Amino acid sequence: MKYALITGASSGIGRCYAREMAQRGYNIIAVSNQREQLREVATELHSEFGVEVKELFADLSAADAAKSIFGTCNAEGWVVDTLICNAGMLLFSTLIRTAPERLTTIVDLHCTTTMLLCRYFGEQMKERKEGYILIMSSSTAWLPYPTISHYSATKAFLKNFAFALWYELHRSGVSVTAVFPGAVDTPLYNLSNGKRRLFRALGVMQSAESIARRGVRAMLRGERRVTPGLFTKFVVGACAILPARVLDILIRIKPVRELLDRV
Repeated sequence: MKYALITGASSGIGRCYAREMAQRGYNIIAVSNQREQLREVATELHSEFGVEVKELFADLSAADAAKSIFGTCNAEGWVVDTLICNAGMLLFSTLIRTAPERLTTIVDLHCTTTMLLCRYFGEQMKERKEGYILIMSSSTAWLPYPTISHYSATKAFLKNFAFALWYELHRSGVSVTAVFPGAVDTPLYNLSNGKRRLFRALGVMQSAESIARRGVRAMLRGERRVTPGLFTKFVVGACAILPARVLDILIRIKPVRELLDRV
């Protein structure tokens, strides 16, 4: 039996990815470090769509996370036809004010575990000559971002990794899709309901549901990349052509400089 394995499936965009795949008839392997929320997702999807949902409780920042997940799937006979690498965290702080162990966690979570999951499951997909891989990057991958230097750097890694992996696998029948969302209305942002509604109305922030819908559609079409939302497309396009000198000028502005001094 074939499954879609989704990391970070218990909340936010990951939960929406699980719903998108379940309503298309895919059985789900939901992976997260939120045990209670995992159980809720499994019950909800099975009840609503009639699909099988396997719960895998795991710390995806752990060194052996990918190997352990891969081993469990093989031992249980769960064939992973679709791999959605979505789990993530957001740290808002300058590098020197960030605890070293938090830096290690974000790199392991975003980069190491994603790379190894693609390594293990990608090999099996290539042998079967079919499969889908979706990797969640970010619009921040296209420009250095002070106050989230660690976050944007990991997303730049995922951008380059996903593009290179596409070249390695697409001729074998395995598609690799990179998704570059901008600000997404998830618990990662500590905003009031009023501000969230305003930002969504302006197109600055998008719903998790719309991001997941666009991501899955692009993945199943075999697209190499997708940047959901007109505002995000504009930001990514501008970032791609603006010289780094412009950013250096912006951070000299007093309110921006004061912000950098606080975080």
